[in-house]
Amino acid sequence: MTEKIAIHWFRRDLRLSDNHALHAAIQSGKKVMCIFIFDSNILEKLSNKADARLAFIHASLVAMNDQLASWGSSLQTYYGDPVEVWKEIIERNEVSHVFCNRDYEPYARGRDKSIYEMLQMRGIAMTGYKDHVIFEKNEVLKDDGKPYTVFTPYSKKWKSKITDSAFAPFDCSALKSCLLPLQPTPIRSLESMGMRQVSDTVFPSPQVDLGIIRNYHITRDIPSIRGTTRLSLHLRFGTISIRTLAIEGWQENEKWLNELIWRDFYQMIIYHFPLTVHQAFKPAYDRIPWRNNEDEFKAWCSGMTGYPIVDAGMRELNATGFMHNRVRMIVASFLTKHLLIDWRWGERYFAEKLLDFELASNVGGWQWAASSGCDAAPYFRVFNPELQTEKFDPQHTYIKQWVPEWGTAAYPAPIVDHKVARERVLKTYKDALQEQ
Repeated sequence: MTEKIAIHWFRRDLRLSDNHALHAAIQSGKKVMCIFIFDSNILEKLSNKADARLAFIHASLVAMNDQLASWGSSLQTYYGDPVEVWKEIIERNEVSHVFCNRDYEPYARGRDKSIYEMLQMRGIAMTGYKDHVIFEKNEVLKDDGKPYTVFTPYSKKWKSKITDSAFAPFDCSALKSCLLPLQPTPIRSLESMGMRQVSDTVFPSPQVDLGIIRNYHITRDIPSIRGTTRLSLHLRFGTISIRTLAIEGWQENEKWLNELIWRDFYQMIIYHFPLTVHQAFKPAYDRIPWRNNEDEFKAWCSGMTGYPIVDAGMRELNATGFMHNRVRMIVASFLTKHLLIDWRWGERYFAEKLLDFELASNVGGWQWAASSGCDAAPYFRVFNPELQTEKFDPQHTYIKQWVPEWGTAAYPAPIVDHKVARERVLKTYKDALQEQ
């Protein structure tokens, strides 16, 4: 009789070290087979068939596969609807247990529930683990057991729960001796799935720069310098452990740690309030009569609004897949407040363009800018792009880098007057929120 195996299913945890579910698979006493599924339900919705994020995933899988091959095994990759793929996997293998790390987004939860039920019917266990957050869904709650919807008290409770084990890494060093022996198999090509490989995107290094972390509170709002770690892409796909970063933040800079706590906060929010992906967290804000001018939206997307700090941010995004966090707030405020365009339009555009796109943080950030989310900026806060420039790019270094024609006749006039836009949005919000 063939001995049953354990399977570790990689999703957003693309690393062979400090991996909670992989550690559990190693501890199971079974031979471990590692797999990754390219989800056709996700890939088929991508408008850009040369999406750089797929190139990053593919490169990460190749690196893991090379390591597994050196240990006499291989990463098995599949393409299709995950439920159907899993039916194929268990037909071809004697499986006792499936291990994976939890994902809190609505689609992922539905997918995992379907697979769990299908495996359970066939007598196969499936266990999920906490890995890409420090504290998950129900670990940081108010005293009455309800989820927090305001960040500051959440962060205080979060910090009060820190113990020596909170940041402790999971030992995966025994993986080599536990792997199921497999012939080396190349990672499935992107072209075989109807996608295209890209080679011109420069991905940030996964190395942790302690100097940046130590000075983060000083440099984090200056877009013209390397004042942030640029590790968000690696956090998104799990090529670096959240525990590694959290312990550095805890030891070096609380302001930097707070950014990681915001990330946990938004993951908790999307778990408890999944409708916020499409609806305002504060229902009254769905009464706002958005202007949704398509020409103005196109001008915003292409970085041609006549507001140089806004245009610099959008051009950086379009060219690199990255945008500085301070500038993200400025361009989001401009779209929702100056142009009165629905935050969902901006959220979708960021979802297409950002290399580090993560649904929970993206929705949370956009609803914050639109004042419709939990613990959001009050609706009367309207960022003044000129004042933001004076404060965070006073020498116009960032602007000159991305808007070289600024100050010439080739640069467009402002798409809207700031004072007029501010008065318009305040009246629009006030009138909508007063409706019964």
